[in-house]
Amino acid sequence: MSSVLVGLLVITGRVQAHELRPAVADVTIAQSQMQVELQVAVETLLAGIDQSQVIDTDESPQAETYDRLRVLPDQALADLVRAEWSLLASGFLVDGAGPLNLIGVEVIEESNLDLPRDTILKLQAELPLGNGPVALGWIVQNGGLVVRYGDGEAAYAVFLEGGELSAPLPREGVVQESAAAVFWRFVVEGFEHIIPKGLDHILFIFGLFLFSMAWRPLLAQITAFTLAHTVTLGLATLSVITIPAAQMWLVEALIAISIAYVAIENILRPKLGWWRIVVVFGFGLLHGLGFASVLGDLGLAQGQFVLSLIAFNIGVEFGQLSVIAVAFMLLALPFGRARLYRNIVVVPCSLGIAIVGVRWAIERSFL
Repeated sequence: MSSVLVGLLVITGRVQAHELRPAVADVTIAQSQMQVELQVAVETLLAGIDQSQVIDTDESPQAETYDRLRVLPDQALADLVRAEWSLLASGFLVDGAGPLNLIGVEVIEESNLDLPRDTILKLQAELPLGNGPVALGWIVQNGGLVVRYGDGEAAYAVFLEGGELSAPLPREGVVQESAAAVFWRFVVEGFEHIIPKGLDHILFIFGLFLFSMAWRPLLAQITAFTLAHTVTLGLATLSVITIPAAQMWLVEALIAISIAYVAIENILRPKLGWWRIVVVFGFGLLHGLGFASVLGDLGLAQGQFVLSLIAFNIGVEFGQLSVIAVAFMLLALPFGRARLYRNIVVVPCSLGIAIVGVRWAIERSFL
């Protein structure tokens, strides 16, 4: 079974077609006017997909509508956006400015229908007299939104979901955000990427936990995994390593394979050796690339880059430790001393994890 999984590494797969991604809004504010350049897969908004409920357009009741919009010629889509702007505008939340007006539409050509297509919306809003700040967001149904404001060390970036608004964006100066606020925000984002959003990472950590009841093997594996994903998270975030968006399916498929592999090895070879540590380290490098793609979506606080990166990683580690703590309380404490612990807990749980991992690997590669 392990050989079959490794064989998947060399099989060319197909991109998961329409996975939802957060939109990105670059905001510029002058004394009397706010301008927003929004990059978004606008077909999701036109189709009325509730992005708070699904992570892929194929899972939405409006999937057929989205698919029809996705095959429209670029100019036809741009014309439709202009015609439907009053409806789209109702999804934005703006505090401290007038309504957003559409002043330009640019559909970025993407001939591969298996990939989402981005559209750039150029928006403008008039500001009232005075020096009051502006806050921007949109309704929960529109999904995630990254708001970016300012340049260089003074840049502000935040990931919004759940109908949230950005921090007040001043007409002059910079967003005042303390180091403590930035640190806590990214710790929470890192934790939430594991619990509840990171089911694949949860299963991988759970698979490591099931390997042995002894703390030394678990510590060795967690340490190797943490070091590895910290390395690639940092390198990818610094753009030393760059994975094109069109190839992220491969990273996600390999992560699924890593889940299946550790689970299968729990069943077939439950002895800690150097090979297990090397394999866990290698898979940790892959998971770090997955973390980096999420962190890129969140939008790093550029002025406090290192702090943001460290805080996100700390949040991830807290999430991993929480998974281990829950598994220990639910399984190790009540059943750990049982003679049949391996037969009644380790093997069935590992088998279930392996099945899920193989299924995800196939879905992410071929479906």
